Amino acid sequence: QVQLVESGGGLVQAGGSLRLSCAASGRTISSIAVAWFRQAPGKEREFVSAISRSGVYISYADSVKGRFTISRDNAKNTVYLQMNSLKPEDTATYACAAASLLTIEPMAQPYDYWGQGTQVTVSS
Repeated sequence: QVQLVESGGGLVQAGGSLRLSCAASGRTISSIAVAWFRQAPGKEREFVSAISRSGVYISYADSVKGRFTISRDNAKNTVYLQMNSLKPEDTATYACAAASLLTIEPMAQPYDYWGQGTQVTVSS
């Protein structure tokens, strides 16, 4: 079992930055792939970014490429999502997810464990 707890969401003006954290317990993050997804009201859940358990594989959605950076701190068993140059269209609930994958997948189905999510609101 893996428990995931997100934090770091909030209200920010367009152009600002936030750093989301996904703290894992139950297993070390070096043994799981971790992804970030987001869902805005009335929209489908959307893949944002993922990092493999080795850290070798990293992927970003085209919509966030160049603005968001995923990273992890094995000592803290935490994965981060640094979000810069935020836009109003980034407004959503962001959730992290984990799976026992060797690589990463840009879709929700393979991920077995999910956090509750943290709200990000970007004002124009």
